[in-house]
Amino acid sequence: MEGAAGPYNGRSVEEVFKDFKGRRAGMIKALTTDVEEFYQQCDPEKENLCLYGLPSETWEVNLPAEEVPPELPEPALGINFARDGMQEKDWLSLVAVHSDAWLLAVAFYFGARFGFEKNDRRRLFNMINELPTIFEVVTGTVKKQTKEKPSVTNHNGNKSKPNAKQRASESQTKVSKLQPPLKEEDDTLDEDDEEEHGDTLCGACGENYASDEFWICCDICEIWFHGKCVKITPARAEHIKQYKCPSCSGSTKRARA
Repeated sequence: MEGAAGPYNGRSVEEVFKDFKGRRAGMIKALTTDVEEFYQQCDPEKENLCLYGLPSETWEVNLPAEEVPPELPEPALGINFARDGMQEKDWLSLVAVHSDAWLLAVAFYFGARFGFEKNDRRRLFNMINELPTIFEVVTGTVKKQTKEKPSVTNHNGNKSKPNAKQRASESQTKVSKLQPPLKEEDDTLDEDDEEEHGDTLCGACGENYASDEFWICCDICEIWFHGKCVKITPARAEHIKQYKCPSCSGSTKRARA
């Protein structure tokens, strides 16, 4: 599966995912453990260069394919030209973002060539989505997410111990406060979660709901916010009895004045 040549019958989701993982591992090496060598190869004095990940978990910096159209989707062109015009960490982050986009393009290119149906495409995406992106690995975001993993149980901060019913009610309230509500109560799969909340927007940045992000709802205006947009972590949210967003907090202060 190195290129597009060869028969396309009988290719499975697992084979495409294996190809994806190999290419991803190679690109992560280029941007982390082999970063000095990668940096040197991306000489701005050279022609347009691309970073390629190979299924063998290796990488190469090379010129784009000459044939038109190419047999595989091409990665970002000319990554070497931006090298000396940016901070190294910002340049590596930019290459990482483009690398993530290229990996998805290659995986779903194979999916289209091999005739994957809707369920196969969804399964492939879910398998890919379980892995941290190259950007998350390069920037260290994946480590931060692990440290800030929310917990919505064991609310034992009160002086008097609540009974079982109180604990259950407390836990249920906290869960609904930290996660946008479902449109319908049914036994949908986790991968459908984002579709369920597709119209839920952050009151601060206006971006859509994503199931892998921490959210919190204002108890006054009932608008949802990314935790990062209002500087609230999952750990801090555990100790907030009534959350007021910045706008509602400002309104309360003006009313008192």
